[in-house]
Amino acid sequence: MNPRRNLICAAIGLTLTLSTGHSMAQDPAPDYPSKAISMVVPYAAGGSSDTRARQVAAKLATYLAKPVIVENKPGAAGNIGTEYIARANPDGHVIGVGNFAPLSVNKALFPKLNYDPATDLVPVALIEKGPLVLMVSNDKSDFKTYGDLVKWGKANPGKLNYASAGAGGAFHLAGELLEDAAGLQMVHIPYRGGGPATTDLIAGNVNFMFDMIPASLPYLKASPPKARALAIANERRLPQLPEVPTFAELGVKGMEVSNWFGIVAPKGTPPAVVAKLNAAINRALKEPDLAERITSQGNVIGGGTPEEFGSFITAETVRWSKVIKEKDIRPE
Repeated sequence: MNPRRNLICAAIGLTLTLSTGHSMAQDPAPDYPSKAISMVVPYAAGGSSDTRARQVAAKLATYLAKPVIVENKPGAAGNIGTEYIARANPDGHVIGVGNFAPLSVNKALFPKLNYDPATDLVPVALIEKGPLVLMVSNDKSDFKTYGDLVKWGKANPGKLNYASAGAGGAFHLAGELLEDAAGLQMVHIPYRGGGPATTDLIAGNVNFMFDMIPASLPYLKASPPKARALAIANERRLPQLPEVPTFAELGVKGMEVSNWFGIVAPKGTPPAVVAKLNAAINRALKEPDLAERITSQGNVIGGGTPEEFGSFITAETVRWSKVIKEKDIRPE
């Protein structure tokens, strides 16, 4: 055989081998998934985490070439659905939404849980953070700035009050954090949900409240506005509310508070499967349509490695467990 032809054939063979090897290396779990994936949402259908989970699930179904079916298992502040995820077969075919409360708050808040978020679940990827905004009534409040609120609160200790969607939730814990950070004495008024709390805020029945950006924007952007934002609990200002300063800008440290969530899996899920899911989620978060949906609502896109998500969960757990213990917060 022609030596030159031999050399060409060998080069082609090597190229094919390297190409195939590269392709295989790109897929850490080539046999996964082997059937439909169940994505458990520990909250009722129609909420923000449910909506986002369905958007992410649609992307994953395309990338993984298998259906990704969202299942809602609400109840007990997210504990019922999260326990279901923790007890599932760890083969990657049951994954779920893990967020602020079940992963970092509920262990300190509830005297007994049937799962341990630190040992019964493995982090896959952070989806998004939802920074909180401090707002007051636009018509009924005399507080035009955060400084006005603090000045009045310090002149009237124990009289400044704030609403929340319930004891132990993100809005309540943000208020407890602010009380210490600003040196205030405040009264917490819990409601059964964010809707009633916002109604009383706008009516002037409470002084202020923390809320999620998507829920607050209709009131802040109404014509005329029904609510007024005084500060953002985020590292930087948000495009949706560019005129509203961060707490750090106002001289208040440690007030970065968000209602975040990501994807978790049962303990024992193979690392290769976790890696494949993580890569697919990061790919989804870079898709322009999904990225626009997240950021247009004032939320911050997540992403990153499972290890980074795990470190974030640990830091949040330490932070909020300390607040709950020091303030002796108990569920209603």
